[in-house]
Amino acid sequence: MTNSKPAKAGSGKKEKIFHPQSRKAAQITRIQLRNNKLSDASNKKARKSHAETDFYGFWYHAMPPDGETLTLPTIHDLIKDAWLSRHDAQLEIERFARRKGRPKSTREQQLEETKLREAEEYRTGMEIPDLTHQANIELFRRWDQKELAFVQLLRYIRVSSSKPDLVLVSRPGKHPSLLSKKRITSEEPIEVAMTEDSMLSEPPSRFGSTIMTMDEV
Repeated sequence: MTNSKPAKAGSGKKEKIFHPQSRKAAQITRIQLRNNKLSDASNKKARKSHAETDFYGFWYHAMPPDGETLTLPTIHDLIKDAWLSRHDAQLEIERFARRKGRPKSTREQQLEETKLREAEEYRTGMEIPDLTHQANIELFRRWDQKELAFVQLLRYIRVSSSKPDLVLVSRPGKHPSLLSKKRITSEEPIEVAMTEDSMLSEPPSRFGSTIMTMDEV
């Protein structure tokens, strides 16, 4: 009869336990903190990328038909009636679902914060792709609605609710099709913005140059 040695209880690999004040424990803590920071940074980057794609996608679908440009009043209407109000329906659902006396849900708080932040951005100056500029629109149409590096080549303007008749060139554009022979500098005004009434009487192609550089204001 063969004698077999009984297996020792708990013979598996023992988990190493380090003294809380040891050098090894401190190293493990640093690694965990670094991993947490990387994870948070990755999540923030993904959220930012999604938000940017959503923003540029909105203006991509707001482009006028071929050969046309948008007027300044139309741009302001799009911001007020479509962009800033895009979460209103979901916000109403969240408010309706909340029982009386109950705190706001996380989603409701996020939507309200987004709405307030974007309204303030519009008041002080919102940067958008320049849809008053024909060449810029033609370039924007070539975007695949995914690659964010491409939209950095576009020409951008800044508009605000506090000064609705003023348009500022915030970025003249990097694509060769947008670069003129005489390069625009930050100190060179393109033209002083017209009033809304005079804009409405002008053809879209005329309005495309009705812009000032940012440092002129």
